[in-house]
Amino acid sequence: MDARLRERNIEEYWPVIGEEVDEIKKLAEPLKGMKVLHVNATAYGGGVAEILHNLVPLMRSVGLDARWRVLEAPDEFFNVTKKFHNTLQGADIEITEEEWDLYERVCQENTKLIQDEEILVIHDPQPAAVRKYLDLNDRKWLWRCHIDLSTPNMTVWKRFFRYLEGYDKLIFHLEEYFPEGWKEKSVAFPPSIDPLSEKNSDLDEDFIKTTLERLEIDPKRPLITVVARFDPWKDLFSAIDVYRIVKEEISDVQLAIVSAMATDDPEGWFFYEKVLRYAGVDEDIKFCTNLKGVGNKEVNAIQRATTVALHTAIREGFGLVISEALYKKVPVVARPVGGVKIQVKHGENGYLAWEKEKLAEYVIRLIKDENLRKKMGENGKRTVVENFIITVHLKNYLKTFLNLLG
Repeated sequence: MDARLRERNIEEYWPVIGEEVDEIKKLAEPLKGMKVLHVNATAYGGGVAEILHNLVPLMRSVGLDARWRVLEAPDEFFNVTKKFHNTLQGADIEITEEEWDLYERVCQENTKLIQDEEILVIHDPQPAAVRKYLDLNDRKWLWRCHIDLSTPNMTVWKRFFRYLEGYDKLIFHLEEYFPEGWKEKSVAFPPSIDPLSEKNSDLDEDFIKTTLERLEIDPKRPLITVVARFDPWKDLFSAIDVYRIVKEEISDVQLAIVSAMATDDPEGWFFYEKVLRYAGVDEDIKFCTNLKGVGNKEVNAIQRATTVALHTAIREGFGLVISEALYKKVPVVARPVGGVKIQVKHGENGYLAWEKEKLAEYVIRLIKDENLRKKMGENGKRTVVENFIITVHLKNYLKTFLNLLG
């Protein structure tokens, strides 16, 4: 199905990037009218859908005929592709022949999504095999991988990579994710946040206040916020442990666990219940999800009220939530995994550590030192504007398209 697209104009970004707007328009001129299609697994929930909601309209605003379509698939398909997601990040899980067959069958059925587009950007493992069933060698095919492929389960990878052989380019967040033997075909550039989106634009104080009241968050007390899907790789149990260590020293601290239940992640409900049980009856742990009416604007409000952002993932393709917090001048304490370590500069806009005790130590330091928080907050916003906003992302796509077309 076609995803709904909003209107967006590149000129709106003048207050953020200034004359770079003209550079982007000039870069896009040779691509005007070019039909570009993005295909992914879901129109809602998770970083990929969020990026496409903002990126596709921006591509249209500079003259590309950009479109976005979403896979049509049964729930069982997403159970299988979640296994792909986990095994390609290194998990030791078996995928049966029946599951491989289901995956291929659904991808073959979804070849109807491809019409007369000239450049095709297929996102993540879910729709990757669509290419296998289309003899369209006159088109340009890109596979955009949003996960950490640095140490995959080799049994699964040796079979999965066959679906990628027909692609002209593979795009990863970092060079360290390039699969062995695929360097020549691969390109690396990070994803982005949109400073003008509902999730990142300025909010009036009344909305922030009302949102906090509804979620029973006290604005006068320190707030640690974790924004992450209910997923084993995010290790929300460690986030709760860090909070509990901090609470021993700062008794009035609160923890907000902010998440959206994505339609392509049935495993999420299972982990949601496990994390809920682990949190127990502590009233200072607030679960802020779409089940409670928490959408992008509410996430924005919570982040703006946050004292310190925390991220305890043990694997992370990139972690857009890091850039979201930094853009709002909130320092981040996180584990140095994947794309997190290129966003958080240790000692400049936050801190990096593996051990829960060390993470808690940094959180305590930031809660206690307001001047340090402000300094790191300013540094954080600068980092994002220079590297991780949507206009930088758009430029990288335009350059890749131009390179593909010679």
